[in-house]
Amino acid sequence: MPEEIIELSGHIIDSLILPRVLTEIMERGGNFDVEEFRMGKKKTETSFARIRVFAETVATLADILDAVQGIGALVAHDREVRWEEAPLDGVFPEDFYATTNLTTHVFFRGTWKEVAHPEMDCGVRLDLESGDAETVPIGDVRKGDKFVVGHDGIRVLPLERSREREIFEFMGSGVSSEKPKGELIKKIGAEMVAAKQSDKKILVVAGPAVIHTGAGKYLSRIIEMGFVDVLFSGNALAVHDIEYAFYLDRGVSAAGGHEHHLRAINTIRRLGGIRQAVEQGVLTSGVMYSLIKKDVPFVLAGSIRDDGPLPEVITDSQQAQAEMRRLSRGVGLAIMVASTLHSVATGNLLPAYVRTVAVDINPAVATKLSDRGSFQALGIVTDSESFLRELARALPDLH
Repeated sequence: MPEEIIELSGHIIDSLILPRVLTEIMERGGNFDVEEFRMGKKKTETSFARIRVFAETVATLADILDAVQGIGALVAHDREVRWEEAPLDGVFPEDFYATTNLTTHVFFRGTWKEVAHPEMDCGVRLDLESGDAETVPIGDVRKGDKFVVGHDGIRVLPLERSREREIFEFMGSGVSSEKPKGELIKKIGAEMVAAKQSDKKILVVAGPAVIHTGAGKYLSRIIEMGFVDVLFSGNALAVHDIEYAFYLDRGVSAAGGHEHHLRAINTIRRLGGIRQAVEQGVLTSGVMYSLIKKDVPFVLAGSIRDDGPLPEVITDSQQAQAEMRRLSRGVGLAIMVASTLHSVATGNLLPAYVRTVAVDINPAVATKLSDRGSFQALGIVTDSESFLRELARALPDLH
């Protein structure tokens, strides 16, 4: 009967890693024998389990190992990681290892090497000269690149529940409209201050509802206070933000209002872009104005339904994804407000250790964004105007 020995170590009981591993083994048609188990008896002590896994076929065993490695199980031998060359541009080798967003190491040339840029649904490319390893999305694969295959020589480090009672550990277990939002928002503000103090970037993902609800002025204030290092959104947020600055914020009559967004787009396109509009004194307020004045990088990823779009909008989805991937390096805290598609896309790019706040009036959206197999996610069900208004009040001005 095909078998393999796996090991688990760390806070594997209170973080539910051990029961999740055993459940995966049984649900995927395998059996197990716990050969060794040591339980930490104090808060600071870790636990250890050594488990022999059995399966009827090699394919079933491989499926089990793939699942439990993603949770944090380590195959208990130090076999060299295996690799094969990519057969074509944009094509992984047949048995490529599909990554999680957890910190991962590969055993290569007798040493455990950390895989750079943890990201889910990628492959692990090896540099045979330097010995380095990094995640690569399928679209960036080039023929002849060396990619990790199979399950040998791979170690995934699971996220463990914090030993301290704090906002992401205590409140991140579920999404509810009945959580105490005032205190939560104050704690999120404290997390933002801590991120800046530790030189970690703060990423904001925002949808057009931020502008529709009148919350744009609060997001602008947060940007100007120095608490946004990068912003991801789409054409709609920028268009309606500029429309508001050109017309509604200046008391222009609502008559013909259905044309305002088109006229705003036309003005920006005539000037050459949003930055040019700011530099020429045409655009003097709003979220996009604040981003330009504070020199905060942003990505506006386009969609098929966009009007215009604005010149800064990246209409090639692969190019937009690559730019979002580049700017997400070094992010320590992500705040996603009233945006489903862009937030889900961003969540797929971020390592699991990045603390994530998902805010939406729809509980299903917050649940989807917070349910990423991580204790580092927090879902808040509320409207964007209330959230951003209270968050702006909770933050100190860094300048």
